Amino acid sequence: MDRTQTLNCLWKEQNENGHLSQEFIKTCASNLGISSVELDGVISFYHFFKKKPQAEFTIYVNNSIVSETKGLSRIKEAFVRETGADFGKIGPAGKFGLYETACIGLSDVEPAALINFHPFTNLTSLKVRKIIAALKKGEPVESICDTIEGNIRYYPPAGKSVFIREYHPGLTVHKLANLGQKGIIKEIKKSGLRGMGGAYFPAGIKMESCANQPANPKYVVCNADEGEPGTFKDRLILHKYPGLMLEGMIASGYAIGAREGIIYLRAEYQWLQKDLENAIEDFKRRGYLGKSVSGIEGFDFDIRIQLGAGAYVCGEETAMLNSMEGKRGEPRTKQYFPTERGFLNKPTQVNNVETFAAISRIIELGPDHFMSSGTESSPGTKLISISGDCHKPGIYEIEWGTKISDLLNLCHADDPFFIQVSGPSGQCLNPNDFERELSMDDIRCGGSFMIFNSKRNLLNILRNFTAFFKTESCGVCTPCRAGNFIIERKLEKIANGLAYAEDYEEIKQWGKIMQRTSRCGLGKAATNALQDALSKCPDFFENKFMQSGDGFNKKFDMRAALEPYEKFKD
Repeated sequence: MDRTQTLNCLWKEQNENGHLSQEFIKTCASNLGISSVELDGVISFYHFFKKKPQAEFTIYVNNSIVSETKGLSRIKEAFVRETGADFGKIGPAGKFGLYETACIGLSDVEPAALINFHPFTNLTSLKVRKIIAALKKGEPVESICDTIEGNIRYYPPAGKSVFIREYHPGLTVHKLANLGQKGIIKEIKKSGLRGMGGAYFPAGIKMESCANQPANPKYVVCNADEGEPGTFKDRLILHKYPGLMLEGMIASGYAIGAREGIIYLRAEYQWLQKDLENAIEDFKRRGYLGKSVSGIEGFDFDIRIQLGAGAYVCGEETAMLNSMEGKRGEPRTKQYFPTERGFLNKPTQVNNVETFAAISRIIELGPDHFMSSGTESSPGTKLISISGDCHKPGIYEIEWGTKISDLLNLCHADDPFFIQVSGPSGQCLNPNDFERELSMDDIRCGGSFMIFNSKRNLLNILRNFTAFFKTESCGVCTPCRAGNFIIERKLEKIANGLAYAEDYEEIKQWGKIMQRTSRCGLGKAATNALQDALSKCPDFFENKFMQSGDGFNKKFDMRAALEPYEKFKD
């Protein structure tokens, strides 16, 4: 068996038999040509693979900070009460299994949960009761789950929109032959498009780099592992505009000389998988995929979906490539760029969903249209996922250069005090930042925009972020593995009123250590929010640290404390 089929094989077995037995692991490992110990290591890396029999209905409740502010504790109590199961366990008769999980891409409709990977949103105690009652009666989970809407709140006027506009299949594909491979790269470079996943690397230069590599075959990989808490903008494209993403991948495949494209879809979005597969089949019927795409002789290109299995770190491109190869999803050392040695050590163009959609629109509408929006250094528009304390959470397509204050007005923010941009790994903003703008020259936003009002407990927010990173760390490098654990303990001390000035200094020191020495972006960015909060919200932390010379309570007398036990000596 081809090792790149490892995750597919594991999912197939778990979906059919409910878990991955030791007997299956041994057989599967033999078929893959690896040891059962190595395969067991792959399985244990992912949250959603289970080696013990599971319940008929597996419930994953989102425990992200937005869910927490929307009443998560009440929802958890309701699930425990109605199912008879405790969290982390399977209930009576094996009917329900209850688990917590990180952000599931539904921050605009929290509290939310996945039941057998079908979405349930805007949960209340009453709604939980009705859901569980229906499942107990035998109603299929797919018939009672919620329909997820696009929740589009705003897009630029006067036809300036790039993403949220009418889509007609084939408008990009039909232009490929006339443009030619070099012409496509030229258009993307001219547009000034940068990657939308957070690194902001020029998309045209990445495409050109991959095209210039002598090795073959080449691959196009779409990173649809949208796992940054508070982010759900790729969900819109995957759900409502999948053709845009597909045409962007096809155009990239033609430009670099690839024959295969792969969509790495996060497990939490597998409720979208069937629709994506249908979109791919539709493209094949239209002649946009398969042999001689759109009549271009010699350009054979296909796209397949690779389902992930629940690991935030697989959003990092090299970790994702390892996962696709059937290995543990651990980040690679940065010896080579993926355009040089990517999937199966071959040249690979990796972009996220939004970037491929932008590539498609640039070819369809022309680079001048793209450049007519935004600023000179930040052309185009950006999809923003807004959630938290606002009256209009959802998707906003804004021009680069938009002020934070304008965005807060658009979403009717409720007493904004603390804003986390680009998720927990991004940066925090306070009211002094509200006249700044989203752009390459000022505040870069990967897509997540979480708003918290002055009534929210900042410490709870930071503890939620740190717990998330501790859970999601792959554990390979010590700075990240130990650092997140230590930071979590320090925040616990602050919450309990036991922190000293030395703890404050150690938090800053560990932040620097993690930023400088962690193996991948997860560890490097894990303390970003905390470091920002310490510097931007000094009033909040002013009385949180006790003063002492060496970190010990000077009033504590060790000899006096031990005196009652002296009689037991000898």
